[in-house]
Amino acid sequence: MNKQYDLIVIGTGSAGAGVATACSKEDWKVAIIDSRAYGGTCALRGCDPKKVLVGAAEIIDWNERMQGKGIQHQPTINWADLMAFKETFVEEIPPAHEKKLQEAGVDTFHGFASFVSEDTVQVGDDQLTGKHILIATGAKPAPLSIEGEQYLANSDDFLNLEQLPSTIVFVGGGYISMEFAHIAVRAGAEVHIVHHGDQPLGKFDPDLVDELVERSRELGIQFHLNTEIESITQLADQQYKVTATQNSDQQKQSIDIECGLVVHGAGRVANIDQLQLDQANIASEKQGITVNEYLQSTSNPRVYAAGDVAATKGLPLTPIASMESQAVRTNLLQDNVQIPDYKVMPSIVFTIPKLASVGMTAEEAQKLGDHIKINDMDTSSWYTYKRTNEKHTRIKVIIDTKARKVLGAHILSGEADDLINHFATAIQFDLNIDEWKKTIYGYPTAMSDLSYFLEE
Repeated sequence: MNKQYDLIVIGTGSAGAGVATACSKEDWKVAIIDSRAYGGTCALRGCDPKKVLVGAAEIIDWNERMQGKGIQHQPTINWADLMAFKETFVEEIPPAHEKKLQEAGVDTFHGFASFVSEDTVQVGDDQLTGKHILIATGAKPAPLSIEGEQYLANSDDFLNLEQLPSTIVFVGGGYISMEFAHIAVRAGAEVHIVHHGDQPLGKFDPDLVDELVERSRELGIQFHLNTEIESITQLADQQYKVTATQNSDQQKQSIDIECGLVVHGAGRVANIDQLQLDQANIASEKQGITVNEYLQSTSNPRVYAAGDVAATKGLPLTPIASMESQAVRTNLLQDNVQIPDYKVMPSIVFTIPKLASVGMTAEEAQKLGDHIKINDMDTSSWYTYKRTNEKHTRIKVIIDTKARKVLGAHILSGEADDLINHFATAIQFDLNIDEWKKTIYGYPTAMSDLSYFLEE
C-alpha cells in the first residue's frame, strides 16, 4: 500500500523523534519508522542505561578509596540485581515513546526502511512517499574484518548481560571499552583491553589519558597496546580465545587470551547499509550521508540527515544529535535558515575518575603564540579531591591572555562531568575571565576552585 506524507523520519532517537513531533504540530502529515524498539540508542542502549551501571561502580570505588578513613566493610556488586535496576529505566520507554508520537499525530511504523526511489521508502508491505525525508538512523559497530568476527559482542549485549563473565576482552581503546572496563573490573571481572595504538582515547589530552591508564592498571585492567587481533575462536563451555599480535620495540609477540566475552569497542560507523541509498540518489562518504550546511543531502534535496548518520563536524554525541535535530526541524519548516553551531562540544568518558574535554587542545593552542597560557594542575592534593582520597585528578585550562577568555579545558576527576559544562558555557559565550572570576560559587564545591584554574 502506498501512503503519502509531508515528512518521513527514519529513526526514533535523539535526532529523529523531535523533528517528527514538531512538524506534525504544524499540520504536516508525518510518518516515523524504526527497525528496533522506539526510543533510540541513548535512552535504550547507550548513555542512560550505561550511567546506571557507572553509578554502582562509583559506589564501589568511593568505598575502596575511603577504606581506613572512616569507612569499613567493602560492598560488592550483585550483577543480576544491578541489571534489573537498570531495566527499570528502559522497559517503559518504547511504548511511552511511541504513544507520545501517536498522540502528536505521527503515524508509526516498525521494520527496516529502504529507499525504492528518490522520494519513496519501503517498510514491510507499505511504500511511503514523502515530500521530505529525514534519515536519523545513528551508528553501528564498525566492521573489523577479523577471523571469528561473528563471535564479537557489542555494547547492546554488554548492557543486557544476565551474568558477568569472569574474564572479558574489550577490542579497541575508545569510549565503550574504557567505560565498560571500569564497570566490569569493579564488578569482579578480569578485564583486558586490546588496542592497536600506543594509547587509548586518542581524541583526548594524552597526559590525562596516561593518568587514567595508570589508575585503570591499578584497578587490574590489563592493557595490550600496539596490538592487533588476528582471530577469535570459540571454545567449549561458552568460552573464546582471542589471538593477537603485539608490536613492541620492533618485535612481534603472539598473545592468547581465553575469556567468556569479547566486546567490540573499536569504533562505530554510520548505520546506512540497509537503506539502499543508491536507489534515492543519496550521496554518502566514510563518515556518513553527505550533507550541506543545512544538513540537507547534497545530491537529493528532499532528504536531510542528522546525528551520527550525517557527515558533519559534529562529534557522535547525543547533545549534538539533538542540536542537529533542532536545526533540521527549523530548516524544514522555514526553508533552510539555520546552520548548526559546533563551537562547543563537551565530551565525557564515564570512567572512574571521569575524563572530560571541551574546546581547543593544548597541542592546538601551543601553535597560536606566546599569548596562550596552559594551566596544567595536579589537583589530587586539593581539598576538593583529598577529602575523598582521589589520587588521580588533574586539569588543563587553556587561556588566551590577550583576548581574556578560555579556549579549552581538559579534566580528569570524579567531578569532571559537571565542571566541564561550566567551561562549555564560558567558551560558548566568550566570557571574559576577569568578569567570570567575580562569580561567587557555593563553597566547598568543585566549582569554587575556579579562580585557581584561571590563574595567570
